[in-house]
Amino acid sequence: MTNMRQRASVKGADLLIDWYRGVRRELPWRINRDPYRIWISEVMLQQTTVTAVIPFYERFMKRFPTLATLASAKIEDVLESWAGLGYYSRARNLHRSATSLNQTGFPKTFEELIELPGFGPYTARAVASLAFDQKTGVLDGNVIRILSRRYGVSVEWWKPQGRETLQSIADKLAQVEAPADLNQGMMELGATICTPQSPTCLLCPWVKDCVARNTDSIEKYPNKKPRRAREIWLWNPTVVERKGEVLFVENDYAPFLKGHFILPGSAQRLLDAPKSYDYRGSVTHHDIFVVVESKKSSRDLAAQSGKWISLKALSREVPSSLVRKAIDKSERRGVGI
Repeated sequence: MTNMRQRASVKGADLLIDWYRGVRRELPWRINRDPYRIWISEVMLQQTTVTAVIPFYERFMKRFPTLATLASAKIEDVLESWAGLGYYSRARNLHRSATSLNQTGFPKTFEELIELPGFGPYTARAVASLAFDQKTGVLDGNVIRILSRRYGVSVEWWKPQGRETLQSIADKLAQVEAPADLNQGMMELGATICTPQSPTCLLCPWVKDCVARNTDSIEKYPNKKPRRAREIWLWNPTVVERKGEVLFVENDYAPFLKGHFILPGSAQRLLDAPKSYDYRGSVTHHDIFVVVESKKSSRDLAAQSGKWISLKALSREVPSSLVRKAIDKSERRGVGI
């Protein structure tokens, strides 16, 4: 029975590879197998669609065409180029890892890559497989969906045990001569055919052996991840200025924008949304209502240590629009900076 299953897996992998090679989309990170280009694309694609990522990716690669250019760049320039993608900690980790990789070169296995900043299990496996043909499976949202449906796997994929079950299936499928094409084929299948809603099953290379389709239960897979409860926060930032510069502090008081430079102030969790506020924003599961405090001079916060940033450099050094809006609000109040 085991041998039959193994043969079936190999056959399924071959079908998917043949399908992928015939229909693959021409994407800018697929023009070669440069691990640097693949790495940047995979990090960008973690929270954004291919269509949305392409212009960001092309601009980023134009500015930082090689690992060396990214490694030697100032972090402020990297953050400026990342603006619009969100999750700025990823840009910081890119820069940190680029500095290290520029000295050592790219490791060829996910076991080594995962030790670097920002290389989680998925990114490490994707780079190792797509760039270096390591026979390891990738597991992103698309792959979780197609494997759950194809094999009728009902697991809590957001938990370690459920993820390990699907990772084991992906790894077995990847034991082929072309693991890069196999893994890209699974991601392509999930993005274009086996979509979350209304999949076009008749175009799928796995249609005959799909458990979900054969049991008329496509809507059951994958299991639905419980939504994280949203939190309501009141943020009171204070604009402190001196000669065209604004004071920023490293965030140690708010649960959102951790590790970023933000305006000094305070943050308080609320049970209900306030009725009065200057503006609102959202960062991950935090709903943030902002009330900008009256602008103070640098003397008012003489004991406050931090970083002074020129107004002209804000877009480059402070990519978060949530933060920059507070300064705009202060200006509109007529207390000009």
